[in-house]
Amino acid sequence: MTDLNAAEIEQTKLLANALDRAFTACFTVGIATPLAGYVYNLTVFNTIPGSRMIISLIGWLIGAVLLHYQARRALRRLA
Repeated sequence: MTDLNAAEIEQTKLLANALDRAFTACFTVGIATPLAGYVYNLTVFNTIPGSRMIISLIGWLIGAVLLHYQARRALRRLA
């Protein structure tokens, strides 16, 4: 175990949880919602060009994965 005190351990856990919740939000807003809109044939999503949609999905996915990675990195401090 590292030489962190109890408060620092809890703060690290809180940070990791916040980053992971941000990951979940990015995934939901940027990936799941547009895909669901496209699948259910909502007019708003059908007006967006396919290439723009793919670029947007990739951007959101990269952002979400980076947030998740940072959460895991924060937790490594506890090992």
